[in-house]
Amino acid sequence: MSEHEQNMPKEGGVDHTLDLLNEGYYFILNRKNKFDSRVLETRLLGEKAICLVGKQEAELFYNEDYFTRVEAAPNRVKKTLLGEGGVQGLDGEEHRHRKAMFMNLMTKDSLDEISRLTREEWDHAIEANTQEELNVYDEAKRVLTRVALRWTGVPFKDEDVDQWASELGDMFEKASKVGPKHWKSRRSRSKVEDWIEDLIKDVRDDAIQVEQSRALYVFSNHRDLEGKFLDKHVAAVEIINLLRPIVAIAVFIDFVALSIQQFPEEAKKLKAGSAEDLQNYTQEVRRYFPFFPAAIARVKKNFTWQGYDFKENTLTLLDLYGTNQDPDLWHFPDNFTPKRFKEWQGSPFDFIPQGGGEFDIGHRCAGEWITIEIMKETLDYFINQISYKFPQQDLSYSMNDIPALPKSRVKIKHVEKIK
Repeated sequence: MSEHEQNMPKEGGVDHTLDLLNEGYYFILNRKNKFDSRVLETRLLGEKAICLVGKQEAELFYNEDYFTRVEAAPNRVKKTLLGEGGVQGLDGEEHRHRKAMFMNLMTKDSLDEISRLTREEWDHAIEANTQEELNVYDEAKRVLTRVALRWTGVPFKDEDVDQWASELGDMFEKASKVGPKHWKSRRSRSKVEDWIEDLIKDVRDDAIQVEQSRALYVFSNHRDLEGKFLDKHVAAVEIINLLRPIVAIAVFIDFVALSIQQFPEEAKKLKAGSAEDLQNYTQEVRRYFPFFPAAIARVKKNFTWQGYDFKENTLTLLDLYGTNQDPDLWHFPDNFTPKRFKEWQGSPFDFIPQGGGEFDIGHRCAGEWITIEIMKETLDYFINQISYKFPQQDLSYSMNDIPALPKSRVKIKHVEKIK
């Protein structure tokens, strides 16, 4: 071993998949602290796995010279959360071409429409509510399902919204589960894929009319690098890659409501607050609370980084939550401090709740701007448009659950529009 080489810390044992399921968001952080290292080796799903946490490590992870997403995700994740053939599993020119299909939808007018639809659907939900208590998470799933379907151009009937919300919710709520819940997640994905595939066929056959600016039309008619239509199943997976993540923002919405209850002094600052204040508060919710635990890739070729040897095809996980909580990057990370984002420089590698890297050429989530707009609009709505009380409830959440959510989900009562 040369003076610059060093042994990567290695966790003993045959396999730690059950530990990952039991420890949830803390799995990589626990080992980082145990080995006092941001790079370490363990075993997951029967194979060697490298775990990374931190800004420099994120910059390495998103370097396409060293890591690939092709066939990186475990089969159980593709069968539930991600689908098969989608943009997350591509690299190089093919990835950039497919990613552009998503990014071309993220215009200012399109994001403005997302904000308008969000406010309209919250108005609709509050006006239609007849219950003394409102479950914020369940209502947010319905609200965001309607927003997602309207924005993408997917036709739906009002009486089918609950089913859409349930099936889309199963994909991210139960993706990490085992047993019956996992299989329910698979069945829900299969159902939604079948629905969308039928719609794609109808669009291509001119059996239904869809606005040409809508994702349903754009994705149905997208052509790959060889000038061919996307396979109908792959096109359906990509449309679901818009629908599912928009509905999953309900997790963040529940944490928005929880933050208002837990940090009332910070919330009060948003009364008729500026757009910048809403933005900073939203970003702190995304940094402070858990959302997605880790991103997955495989080593593309043998290389050495900071003395550590990385072997081709090794499964590699980047700790998203741990990087957002890194005390070397964030001053007092355990404090909820929205004003920290006044000084944040906007690095694509230190703030990564939905993945890191660059938007246009990298693997950063194409829907991150959608997430921010929906959260800002909902935050403003909950602060400045409605009044309510928080009843007695269990607002604790377990970091072992993925996604983590308050035990009772956040409930509010006596909800009224502010005159």
